[in-house]
Amino acid sequence: MRASLLQIAVNEDETVEARRLRVAALVREQAGADLVVLPELWTTGAFAFEAFDAAAEPLRGPTYEAMAKAASDAGVWLHAGSVPERDPDGRLYNTSLVFSPAGDLAASYRKIHRFGFDKGEAVLMGAGREPVTVRLPDTATLGVATCYDLRFPELFRALVDAGAEILVVPAGWPERRRAHWTLLAQARAVENQAFVLACGTAGTHAGVPQAGHSIVVDPWGEVLAEAGPDEEILTVEFDPAKVARTREQFPALKDRVLGLEPPRG
Repeated sequence: MRASLLQIAVNEDETVEARRLRVAALVREQAGADLVVLPELWTTGAFAFEAFDAAAEPLRGPTYEAMAKAASDAGVWLHAGSVPERDPDGRLYNTSLVFSPAGDLAASYRKIHRFGFDKGEAVLMGAGREPVTVRLPDTATLGVATCYDLRFPELFRALVDAGAEILVVPAGWPERRRAHWTLLAQARAVENQAFVLACGTAGTHAGVPQAGHSIVVDPWGEVLAEAGPDEEILTVEFDPAKVARTREQFPALKDRVLGLEPPRG
């Protein structure tokens, strides 16, 4: 399987419309890849809280249309990162979009864990409720999570229980906590015996330098590829069958006790 992580620079001197066109062109250049992944909130920037309301789109808005067309043109599975979605009731969500090579919407995921500690995203956006997986025919099942979700291992357990073999995490992770980004990506891979594809943003937006350093980790926690701090396309080839082999050779998941059944009492 060949995956390309597009570590997009989100800078304030580029309009949302210009960035959308540029990213669509970058997606088209990935023809031949099996999976392309974009970062979280790359249209606005994950820390540009004051821009969320004005930039919010309906699910099938301009970013949806541009990314569906780009996925179809390139013939790739596209995790198009996330956008600020405005629900018909007016509520905002941090919503990820996954497209098939035909340009059809395969899944959408509303971020469950909102960042901000009673400010920012945590109060401006609603919370998703359901873990989401996507089956890539004859390849593997993707488990979908977003940025701050990476700190909550119970979500990833739920994704694995639903069949996930590749955990895809778009993010807008800040540079000041980059060490956590790498550590948590490796931890989620090791404890779930799954591949982790974590795609972040580069640049600086809303005064917050971004970590970059998108990373691909295998089921043993080995880093297969890692980007630098600037805009970059990180491409890696790996064998999804390694997940089954790892789980068979070292069957730790079979020894789980807690969380498998409701407590008695």
